[in-house]
Amino acid sequence: MSTYRAFEVTGARKFELVEREKQEPPLGHVRLRVEACGVCHSDVVAVEGMRPDPSSPVVPGHEVVGVIDAVGPGVTTWRVGERVGVGFLGGQCGVCEFCRRGDFVNCADQPQTGSDVDGGYAESMIARASGLVRIPEGIGSIDAAPLLCAGLTMFSALRQIESVPGALVAVQGIGGLGHLGVQYANKLGFRVAAIARGTGKAELAKRLGADHYIDSSTEDAGAQLQKLGGAAAVVATAASGASMSPLVTGLAPRGRMVVVGAAVDPVQVQTTDLIFGTRTVTGSLTGSSIDNEDSLRFAKARDVRPMTEVMPLTQAPEAYERMMSGEARFRIVLNVAVRQ
Repeated sequence: MSTYRAFEVTGARKFELVEREKQEPPLGHVRLRVEACGVCHSDVVAVEGMRPDPSSPVVPGHEVVGVIDAVGPGVTTWRVGERVGVGFLGGQCGVCEFCRRGDFVNCADQPQTGSDVDGGYAESMIARASGLVRIPEGIGSIDAAPLLCAGLTMFSALRQIESVPGALVAVQGIGGLGHLGVQYANKLGFRVAAIARGTGKAELAKRLGADHYIDSSTEDAGAQLQKLGGAAAVVATAASGASMSPLVTGLAPRGRMVVVGAAVDPVQVQTTDLIFGTRTVTGSLTGSSIDNEDSLRFAKARDVRPMTEVMPLTQAPEAYERMMSGEARFRIVLNVAVRQ
């Protein structure tokens, strides 16, 4: 087919299903036949009009799995027919100062898939070759899609922890990120404390691998972590700085809180809680394409899998609304391979 369908967005939540002509990939890029695309909270940048020019249409979606069907000039390590993924970071430039120092995550000229460049709410997309991720055999495209962003985010955050297996690690929020974080932390050999509001997710957290469950609506989560011996790390996934702030006091000496949930309100910390105990609060931004391959290989070997709801491409606006409502359990994936 010479054309493909894609959902463009302009302004705030103005979706339009359009028919586009397929383009040949330019220098250093490939073209994918999209099979699946996760619907992630970070899609708000495109869908809610947070881009510099929201009047210019863009295709959202940055948890993309597809098959290469065309290779552009200068691409030598990828072949037509390979199944690959594209995450939030769309591929490092290789020449800026950060790239020259090997810090590909902070590349100064790296597109953000689905907001700076077109993403995966479409049957076809163009991707920079340096951002491609090989998908291992044994992981289906529906399962692989959320691992490319949500999974990588948690895996990268947990890899920052400088503690031995058996140390206590807390995962705050048992949602799209947290339900994967509990699995990764458990499979990495940590003793896991899951933190959420209410008791509704207690049983699920235990099934996912949590050793302890803390109801932050009725308990001081920081105090409860100290009763368990203090956390070597807390990975904070909730989109609320106010809910993250009390967790710092639950860190053991030299403990680290890694923030991966984007919140509009600040994290507030007492300086003495940082100084006495030499504690750290830091952020973590997904990872590079090779980090993503590490994460996928680990997920395959240790059977880390997302809990997904699957919807067709034609229901992308409804899928986005359901994700934003918080009712999804826990990741929504668009099945683009099945045409409807």
